[in-house]
Amino acid sequence: MEQNLVKVKVWDIPTRVFHWGMLCLLAGLWWTADAGEMEWHQILAYGLMVLIGVRLIWGFIGSDTAKFSHFVHSPKTVLNYLGKTKREGISTSLGHNPVGGYMVVTLIILVCVQLGSGLFATDEIFTEGPLYSLVSSDTASWLTWLHKKNFDLILILAAVHVLAVGVHMIKGDRILGAMFSGYKKLPESKAEAVNADELAFASVVKAIVLAIVIGAVVVNYFMLPVIEML
Repeated sequence: MEQNLVKVKVWDIPTRVFHWGMLCLLAGLWWTADAGEMEWHQILAYGLMVLIGVRLIWGFIGSDTAKFSHFVHSPKTVLNYLGKTKREGISTSLGHNPVGGYMVVTLIILVCVQLGSGLFATDEIFTEGPLYSLVSSDTASWLTWLHKKNFDLILILAAVHVLAVGVHMIKGDRILGAMFSGYKKLPESKAEAVNADELAFASVVKAIVLAIVIGAVVVNYFMLPVIEML
């Protein structure tokens, strides 16, 4: 007998803005670097810095499904999840599943490495990161190399992420739609089993204030000098 489906809120607005904002900014960063538009490359990078800063703090004070404690599990839990998936197939999860949680953390770490190394990088022609003068030329060269190679890792991880989303979609878990709307449709029994009604969602105002504070710092110290050169 087919179960009734219930609409369950899974993702808050800040988490969805982070997800799609990071996708757009990474695409823009890729294009601007390839086209040699380095001033715009830096501006987009500082925008991503604000986004990542908000997401890191939101992972501790945000909505339940956005908190790291909700989706970062022990290796044993991840292995058990993989074993269950192999036996029973992919199951619908509220928020990130144990494997997806590790992917989110890995991607955030790689993006932080990308942003950090970019602050010291140089193309040895026209463009230098704002903190380039604080390190030796050898260190700057190494960080420039890391900046380029690390982006390759980000692209690989992004491809794996897209593949995983595709597999979930084929198996009937409409996670892509949920990242647009914020809602998933689950069988009543599943929603009750995962206590969907008990999820707590933080105020969007809190995220806006956080973004304004972090944005003010980044704009003042990093972005404005680049804008003045345009």
